[in-house]
Order: sequence, then structure tokens, then C-alpha cells
Amino acid sequence: MPTGSGKTITAMMLIHESLKKGKRATFVCDRTALINQTSKVADDLGLTHHAIVQANHPRRDTSMPLQIASIQTIQARGYWPQSDLVVLDEAHTVYMAARELLEKKSVPVLGLTATPCTPGLGALYSHVVNAATMDELTRDGILVPLRILTCVTPDMAGAKTSGGEWTAKSAAERELTIVGDVVAEWVKHAEGRKTIAFGADIAYCEELVRRFNEIGISAACYTSETPDDERAHLVREFSKADSAIRILVSVSALAKGFDVKDVGCIIDARPLRKSLSEVIQMWGRGLRSSPETGKQDCLLLDHSGNAIRFHDDFVDVYFNGFGELSAAEKMDSKAREEPDDWQPTGCPQCKHKPFRKRCLACGFEKPSETLIDSTPGQMQEIMIGKKKAAANEADLWAQLCTYARTNLKTEKKAGWCWFKYQDITGKKPPPSFSFDTAPIVALSPTLIGKLKSMRIAYNRARQ
Repeated sequence: MPTGSGKTITAMMLIHESLKKGKRATFVCDRTALINQTSKVADDLGLTHHAIVQANHPRRDTSMPLQIASIQTIQARGYWPQSDLVVLDEAHTVYMAARELLEKKSVPVLGLTATPCTPGLGALYSHVVNAATMDELTRDGILVPLRILTCVTPDMAGAKTSGGEWTAKSAAERELTIVGDVVAEWVKHAEGRKTIAFGADIAYCEELVRRFNEIGISAACYTSETPDDERAHLVREFSKADSAIRILVSVSALAKGFDVKDVGCIIDARPLRKSLSEVIQMWGRGLRSSPETGKQDCLLLDHSGNAIRFHDDFVDVYFNGFGELSAAEKMDSKAREEPDDWQPTGCPQCKHKPFRKRCLACGFEKPSETLIDSTPGQMQEIMIGKKKAAANEADLWAQLCTYARTNLKTEKKAGWCWFKYQDITGKKPPPSFSFDTAPIVALSPTLIGKLKSMRIAYNRARQ
């Protein structure tokens, strides 16, 4: 589920169903800082009969049916609480104790993550469940729209890399050349918005904080070098609606599990080439809705170039979520370059930038030139490559339903048709399309060949 969508609450509801059956459950946090936050969520939902597995915590009680545990404590002790269900938060971070539990397959395990991109997850988990997409949650008001401004960015040509990613030092050096622009653009576009900024390394973060404080804007660093007591103070203060701190600056410490709903601006000054998951986590810090503060959207000031580098993959995840774990891993590991032939243009419908294929602001989507013949005044034929697969969208739907009825053993034939239609056309089937009422029609050789190639690719991915 996307960042800000309520993974913890959803998991607690599933745990509640388990507890009602007399079962025991364990919710595992990947950082000690999140233990009390998770405990409060459980209390607020009425799950007050829980204990906490953490060194010297006052709520320790092994008799309680629900245990909220620190993975570090479990790993140090070498054993797990007795459980009939285990929920692993931030499942993309795989600790040895969690890996051993997953490999034993001795208890049902549910992993929670916004970014299932870690190498090897496909060998540990059996299924991916996309509970909701960022687009669906934005339309439902759970998240707010992301408004991207492509600002001044550093020239990354020739910057030193390691393992295909720019080194933190080289990225910070390039970002320092435009640090004045970062401050100026925030004052111009986002002054008054509570803000989280991400920088390439700690030294850069400290310099950015100094620049903001220099002009009277209260900013503070929250990094791996920030002492625990100072971190706690910063979180308490920044969480206040009238917080004296307007900007928190971090490398990655704020990118995961840090939830302050009224954050209205994200500054991305951390150039990346490979980690789509890190980009999603950073930008997601500002997407939670906050009706009580009147928050309407989140402004992303892109001073890294990430909005261009990761545009197509981010848009895909925004509207469709993640698919197979192997595919998610590949999306996270490929090095990206700025497209030489693309200058960010505005959406034809709402003028939002950047826009290439589908608009994050209004959802407008360019028809796929490779799949749909868009000759004016004619019904749109569905093309696969240069071959006709169906006379129109209704014919494609009928063919898929016919194929499912005659070739598939699964009971979820309608769902299979829905996903295959989206895979082929790039968009969801119209609401009027029904599996139950679709006629039986002849199958085109082009569509049969396409479905066969998709099945082969799927089996290879599973292997």
C-alpha cells in the first residue's frame, strides 16, 4: 500500500479478526522509534490488551495475545513470541530474524511496505497484494494530489558513481552549486508550508539548514547523527500544527515511517539514478491528507532531476501499483539517465508539468500509439505491434472472456480478464464491460499469440 495509506491500521484490523478467534498475533516494527507510535495506533483502535517486546519497556507482558515487537529485540534474544499471525512492518528491510522466520514457513506472515523492491523478496513471500493505488487513494481523499515543480537542478554529468549510483559525496558537491536556488525557490513557491527536505549527505543538509536559518526560516537537521533525545524533541515539535520548526532536513532518516500529516512541501535535493523505492518513500512523506488543517495538495520542489529520471516508472506505480516482486526489483535496480530528447511539457488537459504519457494531476492519458489505431471518426481497432488483435475494445473484452471460459481453471476468470485487458491496452476496462454478459466470439491469432507470450514471460519471472 502507498505511503500514507494506513498500512498499520489495515494490519491492526486483520489482527483484530485473528484475536476474535482466540489467536495470538505479533506486529513487528523495524525501528525502536516506531514502537510507541504503533502502540498508540493499537490503543486508539481499541486494541489496548497488547504488550511490547522491547528492552526495559514498561508494557512488557508475555501473556497478552497481541505483542508489538522491535525486530532488533527479537534478533538479539534469538526467539519469537508465540504467534498464529506475524505482521512485518517495512517488509522491504529484511532482517536475519525475519528471513529465518519466513524461510521456516511455520506461521502465516504478512509483510507491509510501500516499496516491495528489495532483491530476493520473491523467494520469501508468495504473493503481492495491491490493496490500493496512489491514484485511487487520492481520488478518495486519503492522500492529496502531488504538484511537481521542476526547479533548478545540478549538472550531474561526469559525477562519480559506485555500483551504478552516484556517490553521496559527488551528489552533494553538485547540489551545493545550487543550494542558494533551493532556498530562493522555497521562499517563492512554498513559504508558509511545513516542509521536509532531502539532501545528498549530512554536510549538505547542515549547509541547507544554515542557509534557511540565515534568512529567518527555522530549520533543523534530522539525520543518523542526530542524538535520540534530540530526535524525539524534533518530532514532538514538528508534529505541532503551530510548530516553530518549519523545515526538517534529512538524507534518508525521514524517508520511512515518519508521519506528520500537515507537511505541505517536499524539497528533493538528493539526486538518484537507481532507487525508485527511495524516491517514492521521500515524496510520500507529504501525501497524507490533513482535512483539519485545510491541506489541499503537496508541493514537490524538484532540485535533483529525479522528477524527470523516474517520471515514467513513478507514474506507472502511481496509477497501477506494483506487480510481480521480480519486476519491482528490476525497476529499483536499473540506472536511469535524463532523456536527451524530452523537455518537460504541460498536460494537454490541465497544463500540469512534467507530463509525458499520463498526468499525475488530472489523470489524462495519451492513447498508446502502438496498441490503438486512433484514426478520427472510426471505431478504434486494437493493434498489437502492426497486427490487428480486435475490432474494438468491446471485441477485445469479449475475446478475453471467451479465452478465460475455455482455457482457464482459475475461479477468478473475471479478474484475469480485467488485468489482461489493462496489460494490453494500458487502461482499465470500462465499467459497462461485464464478464457474465460478454458474448462468446472467435479468437484472433494475434491475441492468442500475445497471451501465450505473456504467459511465458510470467512463468520466467516466477522462476
